[in-house]
Amino acid sequence: MGKNLRNRIVFIIVVLVVSVYGVIGIPHGGLKQSIASRINLGLDLRGGTHLVLEVKVAEAVSHETDKDVQRLQDDLAKTGVTGAVVTKNDPAHEDTIQIAGIPPAKQSDVRGVLGSSYPTYDVNSNPDGSLKLSLKLAAVKDIETRALDQSIETIRDRIDKLGVSEPVIEKYGLGDNEILVELPGVEDPGHVQEIIQSTARLEIHEVAGGPYATDQDAITANPQGIPADSMLLHGSGSAASGDEVWLLKRLPVVAGTDFRDAQPSEDENGRPDMTFNLTTTAGDQFYKFTDAHKGTGSMAIVLNNKVKEVAGIQSAIRDTGRITGGFTREQANDLSMMLRTGALPASITYLETRTVGASLGAASIRQGVEAAIAGMAAVMIFMLIYYRGAGINADLALILNLLILLGFMGYFHSTLTLPGIAGVILTIGMGVDSNVLIFERIREELRGGKTAVGAVQQGFAHAWITIVDTHVTTIVSAAILFLFGTGPVKGFAVTLTFGLLANLFTAVLVSRVIFDAVLRNKDRSAALSI
Repeated sequence: MGKNLRNRIVFIIVVLVVSVYGVIGIPHGGLKQSIASRINLGLDLRGGTHLVLEVKVAEAVSHETDKDVQRLQDDLAKTGVTGAVVTKNDPAHEDTIQIAGIPPAKQSDVRGVLGSSYPTYDVNSNPDGSLKLSLKLAAVKDIETRALDQSIETIRDRIDKLGVSEPVIEKYGLGDNEILVELPGVEDPGHVQEIIQSTARLEIHEVAGGPYATDQDAITANPQGIPADSMLLHGSGSAASGDEVWLLKRLPVVAGTDFRDAQPSEDENGRPDMTFNLTTTAGDQFYKFTDAHKGTGSMAIVLNNKVKEVAGIQSAIRDTGRITGGFTREQANDLSMMLRTGALPASITYLETRTVGASLGAASIRQGVEAAIAGMAAVMIFMLIYYRGAGINADLALILNLLILLGFMGYFHSTLTLPGIAGVILTIGMGVDSNVLIFERIREELRGGKTAVGAVQQGFAHAWITIVDTHVTTIVSAAILFLFGTGPVKGFAVTLTFGLLANLFTAVLVSRVIFDAVLRNKDRSAALSI
């Protein structure tokens, strides 16, 4: 028994040392700074900005069908189907495509193309012989899911490049297509919100007409109506012009995902502008377009659905370009950064914005720590009064429990939130509860005539199953909170889970070792202070 006890004591000491290292690591810059480098503070303790964003996934669906319109038109031309016109005529249903003007003899050819290359669409015939393509529900859901995931990754890249430490960017479980963004230490969210929200959708479109002074002038100049493959956009064709209206082809020649790199630069007069490079595939496509329209056509640089610049095509261009247009230096830096991180697949709106000041966070830390210390002190005093010598056993186990919990959090670099402090306090109560179960069982055994050694053995043996049951059920509840909760709730679940695991170790092993060490050299008839 002596050797077994010695091995258990050594094991507990090792756990103690490992836990201390988990809390402070290799000390540097003082104890407080060492702990802060291992355990992160959540938004409610450190201060910062809390945002809930909604992704307009319907726009991603619309962009996808826009691309399919052009692709389908090209595929039909390659198949020899002439005269067919592919359009999107119903603004209320961006997931539908119409194919009109199909020669009767080519109906089977068209359906063959649709069946082989467009399996994500349901095809229905109209009375006039045209076809209606509706995007399948599963395909719509897939596009929406990808748009949400891509938005999260793009926002994460942008936030990382702004240097915000320990941000939380994840799906928000309380709504559809929503994203939770928590930025510790950011108390002035204006610039960050602008960076996040900007779609940075930089596109190059073919100019079909304009400029016009107003939308009405554009409509008057096109008496047959605005073509289905075109759209009206406002903007300035040059730095010197004011607001104008341009008629552009709807499908861009180059879109956001085609940009390989973008860097801020200066023009020959020292004014900020931006240069960009296209991917190889996009560069080849851009070269074909500019080569086919050189000397006769124009192209428009469109940023966030506003015409930034219009230029005539003088020669073929492959993969490098420059954008001017009255940028400030900060705007040029921000735009190039957003293009490098990728365009958002759809626009976003803010549903909730909340800022926590650093002073409020510091007050929360102070009050939370004071509550934890007061609660722990009260529990320890109660255990000493009610269980006498065994109360010292419980208090030592409780201190080690708290140390192991903090060690867990340090190794996993967990984030401590205000609800997390509540989880720590609850863990203290759960730890005492385990000791009470064991101690009361030992008292029953002593009253039944058992010796101190026998009472301790039976007390731990009978209380063990009950302790495991209560801890497992609570850990399951904490796991559900972690899976479906948001940041602060997850912090509560993490600290509670780590605390319960530590409590199983201290209540069952540490307390037992302390009892065995006290009783080892005593007579079997000796009394136990409990």
